[in-house]
Amino acid sequence: MNKLETIVKALDDRLAENIVAIDMSQASPIFDTFVLCTASNQRLMQAICDRVEEQCAKEGYFVQHIEGLRDSKWLLMDFGDIIVHIFEGDERRAYNLEKLWADMPRIEIEDFLS
Repeated sequence: MNKLETIVKALDDRLAENIVAIDMSQASPIFDTFVLCTASNQRLMQAICDRVEEQCAKEGYFVQHIEGLRDSKWLLMDFGDIIVHIFEGDERRAYNLEKLWADMPRIEIEDFLS
């Protein structure tokens, strides 16, 4: 399983909502993909983060850094080439990264979702 598939399946497994993958390779020399999702509360955000980290480690992919662990409404997981954003709903709407990067192509992830 490739890294993006592992991440998306782990997000879906922990009931992350509105999962979107954006191809950022033309906009950033540092990373290739943004993955965004929404969680209904902070406890679920942490459970999603833990699941992604656990499943990726099983596949040999390791998170380099995590931002926003304590009392945050936005967690960021840095896997080097993939950045995972886990938001609470209001925070996701406030930052609206999909609109900010609307000109970047979306990556088809439907096959990874249950």
